[in-house]
Amino acid sequence: MLKQFKTISLAAFLAPFCIFCSGQKNNALPFILQNESRLSAFKVAYENGDTTAKKEITALMNEADKTLTSGPYSVTFKKLKTPPSGNIHDYMSQAPYWWADSSKPDGLPYIRKDGRINPERNLSKDYSQMGQMNGDVKQLALAYYFTGNDKYVAKAIQLLRVWFLDTATRMNPNLNYGQFIPGLTDGRGIGIIETAGLTNIPDALAMMQTSKLLTAQFTNKIKDWYRQYANWLINSKNGKDELAATNNHGTYYDMQLADFALFTGNTELAKKVIMEQTFPRIDQQFTVEGAEPLELVRTKSWGYSTMNLVGWSKLAVIADHLNIDLWHKQTIDGKGIQKVLEWFQPYMLKQKAWKYEQIEPITYNNILSVYNLASSKYPGAFNNVLQFYPSLKSQNPWW
Repeated sequence: MLKQFKTISLAAFLAPFCIFCSGQKNNALPFILQNESRLSAFKVAYENGDTTAKKEITALMNEADKTLTSGPYSVTFKKLKTPPSGNIHDYMSQAPYWWADSSKPDGLPYIRKDGRINPERNLSKDYSQMGQMNGDVKQLALAYYFTGNDKYVAKAIQLLRVWFLDTATRMNPNLNYGQFIPGLTDGRGIGIIETAGLTNIPDALAMMQTSKLLTAQFTNKIKDWYRQYANWLINSKNGKDELAATNNHGTYYDMQLADFALFTGNTELAKKVIMEQTFPRIDQQFTVEGAEPLELVRTKSWGYSTMNLVGWSKLAVIADHLNIDLWHKQTIDGKGIQKVLEWFQPYMLKQKAWKYEQIEPITYNNILSVYNLASSKYPGAFNNVLQFYPSLKSQNPWW
């Protein structure tokens, strides 16, 4: 039972998220999902005039420059509807796969059409606002890390202050009204997966920590917000519901809570999450062969299976910080992450056709990044997969 409580491209350097790096100065912000040593190596190449590195960083700067005039973003920019609490600081989003019932005069209650996104979801802007904030901040942080230009930090601080701290615009640290369903519920635990992108912020702050603009006081205030949100995740009804989820939602609940715990210095909580919550999910989610049956029944079976595997790989990286080897953790009958990667191999190598329902085109970038990361954990085991996709193997969808 789960318990509470030669230089290559920039993308290739960033692909494995992070192995806990030595030599980190005292009281430094930790790199959690991002690989500090690879970032540092690519920065040295850039500063030494390496052609590939220069090309990559120039493109990165161009993208970051576009964000200098973007935003800010806030949950208080709602226009059409406020949460049942009446507090515009509460995050609110509509469930994507639920539609008006055409057999009812008022369409209520809504009915589920798995995998088919209702465009009404876009009328509630909080989800897109948070996504844009996350994306801009990580872009700005990378640009600062490689260039040392404080203009990127100044903009990132503005975006973070508006989203997390300013009295007039901050998001309350809860997700009481995530993925509401008209006629059924004002909010669900399932909505918690929408804050998975907030795991980008701790690494962004780590990349900007050498800037004189990023003060300890500011960073501690962001940490306080994360502590409050982690507390809500643990103690709220929605949080407890998501903890109990046996599919990808449970995976991403653990990933967020463990990441936020590390960010805020609560290593005991992070360990508890991995050992008491994540370990039991191996038996719940994987078959002995390595399939993920709870994801294979979805209308986007490939997308959900690979997304869930991404969550597991991030959990394994977090576990590395805690000296816990989730990569090789297995049940008595052999279930584990490696088995899942082995199960996917023939599909990746085009030796078998995908036989499960998938209403969207199959894409490979996400899962290839997992194979790229896992290659250092299982030496030689998956070289054939990476060699099969030479143009994609270095791509990383998280940075």
